[in-house]
Amino acid sequence: MTRPFTLHRPSHQTSVLLARSGAALALLSATHLVDDLYQGAVPALLPFLALDRHYSYTALTGITLAATLLSSAIQPAFGVLTDRYRLGWLIPAGLLVAGIGVGLSGLGQSYLVTWLAIALSGLGVAAYHPEAARTARGLAGDSTQAMSWFSVGGNLGIALGPVVVTPVLLAAGLHGTPLLAVPAVVMAALLAVRRPWRRGGLARSRGGPAQAAGGPPEAPRRDDWRSFARLTTVVVARSIAYFGVASLLALFVIRRFHEPAAVGSAALTAFVAAGAVGSLTGGWLADRWQRVATVRLGYACAIPALILLAAAPSAAVAFAAAVILGLALYLPFAVQVTLGQDYLPHRIGTASGVTLGLAISIGGLAAPVFGFLADSHGLRLALAALVLLPVISLALAFRLREPRSAQPAGG
Repeated sequence: MTRPFTLHRPSHQTSVLLARSGAALALLSATHLVDDLYQGAVPALLPFLALDRHYSYTALTGITLAATLLSSAIQPAFGVLTDRYRLGWLIPAGLLVAGIGVGLSGLGQSYLVTWLAIALSGLGVAAYHPEAARTARGLAGDSTQAMSWFSVGGNLGIALGPVVVTPVLLAAGLHGTPLLAVPAVVMAALLAVRRPWRRGGLARSRGGPAQAAGGPPEAPRRDDWRSFARLTTVVVARSIAYFGVASLLALFVIRRFHEPAAVGSAALTAFVAAGAVGSLTGGWLADRWQRVATVRLGYACAIPALILLAAAPSAAVAFAAAVILGLALYLPFAVQVTLGQDYLPHRIGTASGVTLGLAISIGGLAAPVFGFLADSHGLRLALAALVLLPVISLALAFRLREPRSAQPAGG
């Protein structure tokens, strides 16, 4: 049972910590953008592979699975490793491998080489996230808003993937993919020099409970696996809803309202951009209200927004509904990451690997189910069916509680 909803502000100690570690957190957020850019790059590569090499839809889907399935499956394993050992070097190494994999993907004509290159990139993405999220939490202390900046870096990276990939490949063709590795090489070198994980380390599972770097030790807490399992289900349901909408929104606007492709793309862009704003807003609210309450608010707003989108009488209404939905679905995003870390204070890496990796990637794997539903029963019904997902998340969110030692002092 959660405590009463009371406004509060981050502690003075957290404010001092953020002032000292702001530059390191900004650098880490920038590297998160570059790392997740390579996740957004894979869908942008597919049309070029289809046109140049005449791959079938099955082959193209296989490349997508190489990126998402391997990354989601192995990311929790990296989380477990970072709970046992100090592996700050995984942050630049993972980022570098993610870039190199995409850089190699256009070389040669072998499908197997392309598949393995994308799988290598997914491996790098998986290696980066758990230790990077642990470091970001150490730098952010108990400020959810600061943690949300790290999350937004990833959101923007995925959105910028097609923006970066398309002009490069239009100019240079598939043989230009090595150019796409340049941002990763630059950022990995900068990380190796600055090493932000030296300031953002959290206590390992055998070293006592997690605490913000530079702060006093917290009272011992046990890992709350039951609450973490509920939270994981919440995140999975949210992820399926997000990927379902992202996959169908542009086509819905184009075909339902007979709009040009540019309008459909604009609606999708607005949906993603609103998500970035939602992540920051959710962090701000969580710091001044309560994290569990912020999670509930996001899903409570997502339900009517999704209904409005499915029932929209015009493209303008669909556009507005997409913006509201993007805000609502991302309002809990960074909040859920910090909740997961506090539910498993002795396994911060594991919590990060699941909430940022496995649970989110499952949404991408489930998206084809709603594509099949759209093929057989129409786009509107497929969007309407997605309403069930935020309903599930909201229902389970009412079974979540605020971790005791993380509750606001005024609450």
